[in-house]
Amino acid sequence: MKFRTIFVLFCIMMLFFIAAIALLPRFALGPSLAGSFLQLNMHLLVILALIFCAFCIFYFRNLRLFSLLEKEDWPALVRYLEDRVIQKGKYSPRLLRLLANSYLVLADAAAVMVLENKTAAAKPALLDDNALIFGTARILAKDISGAERFFETRKATAKPRLREWVYWYHGFSLLLGRQYEKAAGEFSALAQTAKNGVVCALSSYFLSSAIAPHLGEKGPELENISQEGRKRALKALNQRDWNRELSRISSEIHVAAISRYMEETSRWLYP
Repeated sequence: MKFRTIFVLFCIMMLFFIAAIALLPRFALGPSLAGSFLQLNMHLLVILALIFCAFCIFYFRNLRLFSLLEKEDWPALVRYLEDRVIQKGKYSPRLLRLLANSYLVLADAAAVMVLENKTAAAKPALLDDNALIFGTARILAKDISGAERFFETRKATAKPRLREWVYWYHGFSLLLGRQYEKAAGEFSALAQTAKNGVVCALSSYFLSSAIAPHLGEKGPELENISQEGRKRALKALNQRDWNRELSRISSEIHVAAISRYMEETSRWLYP
């Protein structure tokens, strides 16, 4: 649905509620009681009017941004966001994330790393909020050792909602760097303790398919951990829930980057 359509529908809905509260009592209760009703509900009218005005201001202030997003004109969107974020120094979480994602849509991972350096200097707290984007950019740029160091550093400071993914990506970076022993340690821990069913399933799958074959005598032990992790994932997510969860997170860049492995894990989890 286009942003303009959402805006129009929201405005119609808000105006309907405001009109209903302001005018309907006059017809339903009569002029004498309508005044009392309005006095009792004046605070609600004021709140609705403020929400309506704030939404209109937000929409028109960002009209250019919404227009570029609708057109999917990524080069123009990048130029617009670079002007707001880098040139004007408006390092807001929303604009920064959108700029980093736009770079990755254009397969410009190097620009994401430049943005990371500028963010570290201007507003370092945003690095932890966007750790998965900046770390994934390093992997896409084939800077595997850099990705490993980045995720290892972020493990202690990552936001709770991102932490298990940060740990998983650290393990993934180790695996890409062929550090199988260390990767096995990360994925084993996640297979046994991760609360996120997708992270648990991915970790268990990689233990079985990509790590156990390389570690000889440890292989059977890792296979057992993998199967236990698979059971945990199946207990947390039936196939419908799994598909729903993948659909929910599929637009995230860090998930889109491993979409091939998501499909493989799906087939392994629900053969």
